[in-house]
Amino acid sequence: MTAAGQIIGDRVRLRPAGAADAVRFEEILSHPEVARWWADAEEPVAEQVKYLVDPEEDTSTFAIEFEGATVGVVLAFEKTDPQYRHAGIDIALHPDWQHRGLGADAIRTLALHLFTEGGHHRLVIDPAAENEQAIRLYKSLGFRPVGTMRRYERGSDGTWHDGLLMDLLADDLAGPEPDDRR
Repeated sequence: MTAAGQIIGDRVRLRPAGAADAVRFEEILSHPEVARWWADAEEPVAEQVKYLVDPEEDTSTFAIEFEGATVGVVLAFEKTDPQYRHAGIDIALHPDWQHRGLGADAIRTLALHLFTEGGHHRLVIDPAAENEQAIRLYKSLGFRPVGTMRRYERGSDGTWHDGLLMDLLADDLAGPEPDDRR
C-alpha cells in the first residue's frame, strides 16, 4: 500500500473510493453490460453506489484507475472471526475497459494486498453462474470453483439466479501472463 491507502498494481492503481466517485460508479453500474450482473430488483443503482462510497466497517471500496481514468470499482469485505477468517472480492469494470487485462490486474493487486497486508489465507468471489467471462478470468487468476449456490441472488428481472462460489488460497494466485487481456 502506498500513501493515502492506494494500492499500485502492474497496470492499475486502486485508490480508496469516496463521494467524488459516486457519479462515475453510477455510470459504470448502470451500463447494460454491467447492470446485467450487478442490477438488483430491490435496490436502485443509486443505493448501491451509496454503499460503495460509504461502505460498512468490514468493507473497503477502491476506484480502479488506469492512465488517470476511473475505469471500475473493486471492493473487499473481510471476515475477521479467527475460526473462519477470510476475505471476499467483488469487481465491476466499465465495458469500454474490459479485455485489456485491467480487471485481472485489479483483482490480482487486491488479492496480493489481502494476503500480505491483510493476513488472509483464503479469498472468495461469487460470480453469477452464467457469467462465463468472469468465471474464465477468475480461474485464470487461480480461483477454483467450490460449488453452485442455487437461487443465490435476485436479478433485475426479479427472479432468482444461481451463483458460483469460488475460492483462492494464497499459494494458488497466478501471476500475470504476457498476453493477459481478460
